[in-house]
Amino acid sequence: MKDESKSVALRISVTTIILNFLLTVFKFIAGIVGKSGAMISDAIHSASDVLSTIIVIVGFILSRKKSDFEHQYGHERYECVSAIILAVILGATGVGVGYKGLEKIFSQDYNELTVPTMLALSASAISIIVKEIMYWYTYIGAKKINSSSLKADAWHHRSDALSSVGSLIGIFGAMHGIKVLDPVASVVISLFILKATYDIVKDSIDKMIDKSCDKETVSKMATLVREQDGVKRLDVIKTRLFGNKIYVDIEISADENLNLKESHEISKNVHDVIEKEFPLVKHCMVHVNPFSEE
Repeated sequence: MKDESKSVALRISVTTIILNFLLTVFKFIAGIVGKSGAMISDAIHSASDVLSTIIVIVGFILSRKKSDFEHQYGHERYECVSAIILAVILGATGVGVGYKGLEKIFSQDYNELTVPTMLALSASAISIIVKEIMYWYTYIGAKKINSSSLKADAWHHRSDALSSVGSLIGIFGAMHGIKVLDPVASVVISLFILKATYDIVKDSIDKMIDKSCDKETVSKMATLVREQDGVKRLDVIKTRLFGNKIYVDIEISADENLNLKESHEISKNVHDVIEKEFPLVKHCMVHVNPFSEE
């Protein structure tokens, strides 16, 4: 399973790196030749995608390392770290793009702004299509292997597609006499980038501070535990996210007259069924309390 996940992640990452590199070169040329500041800003965004995907690959490989003496619970949180680094790069890109746009807007010398050409407009349309395809390609793969850093990279592609929509609107407006729309588009692009940054950081932090699973997942686990033979009552169920994995702590009550071996069999059965039915559960700890009819 780990080898399959690694293979999927590497295939997706290498493919997107190649596409992003080609798209970056295309956007830079289109931005310079097509006289569009918004398109050049969009190209910078795409260039950051290349670096971010490399970070995703490194984080993913480190997170799949086996547990060792110094890291007895595994290395899954490395993936959260790589996602946060990716978000910092993305956020810095957003601030830079927004600053350049605002600088041009507040200069108020709109006559000095160049009018983009049809090449820049065409480049925006092509970018939207390519980046949206990359988003779905990466997002589907991320869900398949439950990779938070790969999912963050997918949203990076989506933010790039949205920024290209901003470029398209800005370039179209500038071509029709509203020159200020081109730098305005750059500012809008930066807001999309910063929103994606916030989402990535929030998701990563949740997975690093032992946030519990969603209520629906916990409810399904609780129902499954209560259905097991020998379980008289579910006393406690706690979950925590650990990178892309889940740890579960359960307390059940069983007949107080059972011997140690019989109680152990009940707890083992609960343990096994939870880990079987919920593949993301890395470990389930089950404690048995004595239950009395009185």
